[in-house]
Amino acid sequence: MTEAPSIQWFPGHMAKTKRMIKASLPLVDAVVEIIDARIPYSSKNPDLQTLIGGKPRVVILNKCDTADEAAVQKWLSWYNNQGITAVATDCRSGRGVNKVVPAIRSVLKDMLAKYAAKGMTGRVIHVMVVGIPNVGKSSFINRLAKQKKAKVEDRPGVTLNKQWVKIDSDVELLDMPGVLWPKFEDKTVGERLAFTGAVKDDVVDVEALASRLLFVLNGMYIDVLASRYKIETSEGEDGYEILRKIGKSRGMLVSGGEINTERAAITVLDEFRSGKLGRVTLELPEKN
Repeated sequence: MTEAPSIQWFPGHMAKTKRMIKASLPLVDAVVEIIDARIPYSSKNPDLQTLIGGKPRVVILNKCDTADEAAVQKWLSWYNNQGITAVATDCRSGRGVNKVVPAIRSVLKDMLAKYAAKGMTGRVIHVMVVGIPNVGKSSFINRLAKQKKAKVEDRPGVTLNKQWVKIDSDVELLDMPGVLWPKFEDKTVGERLAFTGAVKDDVVDVEALASRLLFVLNGMYIDVLASRYKIETSEGEDGYEILRKIGKSRGMLVSGGEINTERAAITVLDEFRSGKLGRVTLELPEKN
């Protein structure tokens, strides 16, 4: 069996971000928390719950077009049953983005009603956007703003400072840097964050990580591997052997006919993160 690696990553700027979030909360009316629809449990920062406290909140299940559709619906129902407003979005296609501002207004309806009763209509709503690295916060904000306001790159740690972005005549978002938490108590959480790129590849063994991802996918979505890589695998097969099969199938060979497993690993991780493997969700609400 391909074992889960022990992964930790908490650079200094993330501690600064936590302090920035706490200091900025009095400036906002609500919080939008963005999580990854493929790993809703693992991509939810437990420290944010303490920081946010009782602020009205909307949860965004982003990258939903790369997630299993049935699983996305289960997560939306789960949040609804918890009394939490949740919206599924995909910032590349724009799917679901038009539901976000109405959801924000909905969680703030009591506050807005009080202001309206006092004749204070048109007051600007201030909303903080938080989430882990590489979950798509900047792409999400750019979609809402309908123009490129936030810097976007497909790697964690790009947004390092907070910035206000106006997305409507009376709605402004405060974009915060991505933040993880100091220690992943559960090894599975750490590896799933690494699968999606929330943890920098610089701090992991990419071949071990890709092997573990393939082992997991082979147990949950074996047809996906067969379809994408034109290989046959068996139940419980070692992830590194699957990685070798993919390298061979893709012609990733070096001198002497050896399989370039590092190149194959990078390819597997890139294709999973970009959604090229198909719609995959690694966590369901009843399992966590």
